[in-house]
Amino acid sequence: MSTQTPPQTTQEPEERRVQLPRALTVKELGDTLGTSAIEVIKELMKNGVMASINQVIDFDTAAIVATDLGFEVEEEAQTAAEEAAPEATTSRRIVDETATTPRPPVVTVLGHVDHGKTSLLDAIRRTKVAEGEAGGITQHIGAYQVDVQGRLITFLDTPGHEAFTSMRARGAQVTDLAILVVAADDGVMPQTVEAINHARAADVAIVVALNKIDAGNANPDRVKQQLLNSGLVLEELGGDVICVPVSARTGEGLDSLLENLLIATEVLELKANPDRAAVGVVIESELDVQRGPIATILVQTGTLRAGDAVVVGQTWGKIKAMFDDRGARVTEAEPSKPVVVMGLQEVPVAGDRLIVAPDERTARAEVSSGRREREADAFRDQRSISLDTLFGEISAGKMKEFNIVLKTDVQGSIEPIRNSLERLTNQQVRVKIIHTGTGPITESDVLLAAASRGMIIGFNSRPDEAARRLADVEKVDIRHYSIIYKLIEDIEAALKGMLEPVFEEIIDGHAEVRQVFKIGRKGNIAGSYVRDGDAPRGSLVRVTRKGEKVFEGRIASLKRFQEDVREVATGFECGIALEGFEEFQEGDVLEFFHSQRVNT
Repeated sequence: MSTQTPPQTTQEPEERRVQLPRALTVKELGDTLGTSAIEVIKELMKNGVMASINQVIDFDTAAIVATDLGFEVEEEAQTAAEEAAPEATTSRRIVDETATTPRPPVVTVLGHVDHGKTSLLDAIRRTKVAEGEAGGITQHIGAYQVDVQGRLITFLDTPGHEAFTSMRARGAQVTDLAILVVAADDGVMPQTVEAINHARAADVAIVVALNKIDAGNANPDRVKQQLLNSGLVLEELGGDVICVPVSARTGEGLDSLLENLLIATEVLELKANPDRAAVGVVIESELDVQRGPIATILVQTGTLRAGDAVVVGQTWGKIKAMFDDRGARVTEAEPSKPVVVMGLQEVPVAGDRLIVAPDERTARAEVSSGRREREADAFRDQRSISLDTLFGEISAGKMKEFNIVLKTDVQGSIEPIRNSLERLTNQQVRVKIIHTGTGPITESDVLLAAASRGMIIGFNSRPDEAARRLADVEKVDIRHYSIIYKLIEDIEAALKGMLEPVFEEIIDGHAEVRQVFKIGRKGNIAGSYVRDGDAPRGSLVRVTRKGEKVFEGRIASLKRFQEDVREVATGFECGIALEGFEEFQEGDVLEFFHSQRVNT
């Protein structure tokens, strides 16, 4: 009886090599690698990335996972529209290797609310914009250009924080120069310091406009010293920051301010290539009843022409018409020129990138197939840093600076905390405090942290309701501390990858005290109206007065019409007694919350 020899195979073991697109979901990556989505999620967590099974991730993140699992990775070929303007899809500031032609600077105005920002812009526009505009009417398009000695300067007539935060968080670096308006009679205010920190975080040069020098109580020397204390060293004091005395009311010093902007521009050596396909950014947009979706576009490089097919964020279109800031119809817009465009399919979002496509068909296909790429770019570029993901980002080499916004209850706490945190800097990452302040955490703090991919630390300081909602939307990590050594321990542990699991605070609702009742020996009862969420019986509660915390404890009793209830919903009134607190005042806000452990 003969035995049959099994056939010999000469086939080499299949190479573990995969091609991955610019973006794909966690599940699709698992299918491509022949493993489960759970394994992919585990590998992502090892690298400090928290993602769900349907989360879209970018190529770089997927490649790290595939490499860790033993695969060689290649990137799939780009689409035609991506090849047409590859640098525009990911960079914050346009980097055009073909740029050789000087372009006008883009300037925005920052400063305290009452120091004359709007008056200064109006004065510049009134004295420098050419006369003979269409119908004598200048249409407001969010940006305009002025002619200074035959050279153009583009001014963004938008809130300064918008130019530095919301738009920058969406990937658009728009501004080249910032005019910091400081009133000579009022001096440096908290919003002035905030504006300085926003400009620094955006890596934007500052020119100081010392406004209201004609005021009777103006004291320029005092203001200059305050600016020095805030970290701005003026040229006359041996620094590199230009300071120009002006009066928006009389027009004094405006010519000197504009000339100094041109001098600052020469140092920056701003250049673009007007001969290539245009790349720009949306400054503002709206749905016009008669003209349909319209958008104000600031061209950053290239020349935008009427008839161009464009991709703008998550929409596309063909430029049917363009208008400049004077309302005149134009056929083309060169670098740094703002124009209103018509012809888009939908209204884009401020900060969306505009890219010229070869034709309408390509533009339509790019929008259809590119939604995932944009999701992946957002996942990569705008994913907020938290203490839980910090070590993974550092280990992967994705992070060289750890940006922190620090808010405290009193000024005296800032320097000890700042010095202790900055000493944690090591060879891999620099701990950088980008803004400090006292009082509640505000929306501006959240926007700055989001735009800088940083986090917020509150030392005996908590966010107001608007800031909390914005932090949820922007996914900004806010950590609260009342003991300095615990704060430093947590940051140090996060930098070393040894952070213990934390408890996350969940807000259940808010109520406003409308009336205070004295009930015999039971003490004071807060007659309250539940503004949002629920008021659960036995809940932890925080009492705040004018934004400051005055008590934190637990609900002792919760009643409606003398009856004990388990909870009270939004829109209903109730009586609340707290354990260990009776000093209610009308207008106090009761914040109901509980804690739950975060699985990291």
